[in-house]
Amino acid sequence: MTPLTRRRLLGGSIVAGGSALVGGIGAPGGAAAAGCAPEFGAVSVGRDDPRYQELTIRGANRRFTGTPDSVRLVNTPAQVVEAVRDARRTGARLAVRSGGHCFEDFVDSPEVRLVIDVSEMRGISYDPVHRAISVQSGATLGQLYRTLYLAWGVTLPAGVCPSVGIGGHLAGGGYGTLALRHGLATDHLYGVEVVVVDASGRVRTVVATRAPNDPNRDLWWAHTGGGGGNFGVVTRYLLRSPGATGASAAALLPRPPATLLRAAVNWNWSDINEQIFLRLVHNFCRWHEEHGGDGTTDTGIDAGIFLYHKINGQIQLGVNVDGTRPDADALLTGYLAALSDGLGITNTEERSVTPWLKATLSMPPAGDYSFKAKDAFLRTGWTGEQLSTLYRYLSEGSYEFYGSNAFIGYFGGNVNTVDAASTAMPHRDARFASVIQSVWFTPEQETKLLTWARECYRDVYASTGGVPVPGEAYSGTYINYPDVDIADPAWNRSGVPWHAFYYRGNYPRLQRAKRTYDPLDVFHHGLSVRAWE
Repeated sequence: MTPLTRRRLLGGSIVAGGSALVGGIGAPGGAAAAGCAPEFGAVSVGRDDPRYQELTIRGANRRFTGTPDSVRLVNTPAQVVEAVRDARRTGARLAVRSGGHCFEDFVDSPEVRLVIDVSEMRGISYDPVHRAISVQSGATLGQLYRTLYLAWGVTLPAGVCPSVGIGGHLAGGGYGTLALRHGLATDHLYGVEVVVVDASGRVRTVVATRAPNDPNRDLWWAHTGGGGGNFGVVTRYLLRSPGATGASAAALLPRPPATLLRAAVNWNWSDINEQIFLRLVHNFCRWHEEHGGDGTTDTGIDAGIFLYHKINGQIQLGVNVDGTRPDADALLTGYLAALSDGLGITNTEERSVTPWLKATLSMPPAGDYSFKAKDAFLRTGWTGEQLSTLYRYLSEGSYEFYGSNAFIGYFGGNVNTVDAASTAMPHRDARFASVIQSVWFTPEQETKLLTWARECYRDVYASTGGVPVPGEAYSGTYINYPDVDIADPAWNRSGVPWHAFYYRGNYPRLQRAKRTYDPLDVFHHGLSVRAWE
């Protein structure tokens, strides 16, 4: 369960660089390839082109719309190289777009003059040279899940939104419904192909892997949680789980359960007072703390509570359980009983058993709205004082706060069996993932709702300067949910630098990678790794 709740709120709950295209779905030995896009020449779309608007407004956050001089649609690594060379020749600030789900203006900044759009690079194939599954960086999670499962019966434990692009998602860590069992998506990254710019200005393509003797291993490591837009343009990822053996694609990644037992439980806000609100969230956190052991235990329950604003009428719990477990129904029943303990109010419950792929592809796409999301990884559940603050923010105001909400979900299991320095994603000690956010639909609502999200977050984390400073209670923040307020002393009064929230002790190594692979700072944005800071 990820904390990207805005879609639940609104929706209800070719061959390149040595890879080989062999066979088709069901080919012997698993050496299949699917989802490959046809090649075409690079397409440069300027402001007078009727396609310009289509390409510049496809970002998921309508709060930001870019005005680049051109958008370069690319289809091969060679076309990416040429696009970067053009930017270097003209001095144009560039950015890269895959799925378009960046929370901030890293692509749509008014300073960006050239957008390299990799969304047509979406081929998925078996690469026998690296013994890995090759995924081009424009593929969406939905395309990836479908092809991996139908071609080879495997999957990647990545996010829940099918329209998210793999390009930025995997570089930031990536997690979703299967993370408790199989860890982060980035834990299954064997290699990465990246277009980089060296100190002389030379543009080149580099393939980096986790092989201990790979001279570019630091570039691979930087893409295991360092985030997108930092080191170059990713053109493809190579996927292979640690310890996977053999030459069959069907043995390289985890297998998902055949079915998911899903439950949606709703409590009416009209039945909830502050005491019940606190008890419900405390029950949720306590169950996962007690059953999660030291944080590395897969409890079998993937769950999160969606604390919608009172104007929505309900608070919702979402739960996923492996539907093939003999005790799945009993496990879910016991879990829901524990969460209802002492509440003294009724709820409504819907259960279903759904084929895994159908359930995974069922999340609706992003809508036409703006939002501000502010996340935190928690080592312990929110305190009573924090929950009282949340209750106040979620129960005051009228219809304009329809899109205001908070979320907390369990985060642990096999995610936390990996050492914090083994990948660039350091939050291996977190028990819970959380988000406070607002969604709005007209420009007139922006000031009030943006302020709501910022002030609610500030007050929830008031004891540590308005931000979740890594320490006993918090693990920090997630680079795939970037929030530029963390770098703004008006909202971060802790005195702790922004990079300590996202990268903690891994930042110096990321800086070394930056100095090696992007010393000219060609690739940068509001929260990018600074080579010399």
